[in-house]
Amino acid sequence: MLAVSLILFGILLRFMPHAANFTPVAAIALFSGAHLKKKYAIIVPLALMAVSDIFIGMHNVLIFTWGSFILVSLLGTLIGKNKSLGRITGTSLLSSFLFFVVTNFGVWVMGWYPQTLKGLIDCYVMGLPFLRDFTISTLLYSALFFTAYELIARRVKETRLAKVLL
Repeated sequence: MLAVSLILFGILLRFMPHAANFTPVAAIALFSGAHLKKKYAIIVPLALMAVSDIFIGMHNVLIFTWGSFILVSLLGTLIGKNKSLGRITGTSLLSSFLFFVVTNFGVWVMGWYPQTLKGLIDCYVMGLPFLRDFTISTLLYSALFFTAYELIARRVKETRLAKVLL
């Protein structure tokens, strides 16, 4: 139930108007890694991206973007049971940086920039505005998902809903 809800919510938000790279996908991947079994943690961002990219458009950097979200999900498993503000913030920041490094490298490898050191540097420099928005969105959505989950978990912990929702 939680995995399906995250996929549907992520797809919905990818279709809503937003600034470039200001989506909840990394936060969903991170949250999935922290709360779901590893198999589902990986499936959630992949399903979200696969379905939405069918409509938004496929591209030749897809393996790098999807691969980054798999890595972010695995990073989420490091949060573990100690879901502290510092740990969530730190992994959110690390997730954004990881996504930036991997996807911009992919953009360069796939020929969007000259295959030179200058081309690689230009690629990373031109990606900085996207990193800013991506980092802000990852921090905000991570705060939303982790906080909402904890609040809901406290309310339903002793009820029959706990089996379904938690």
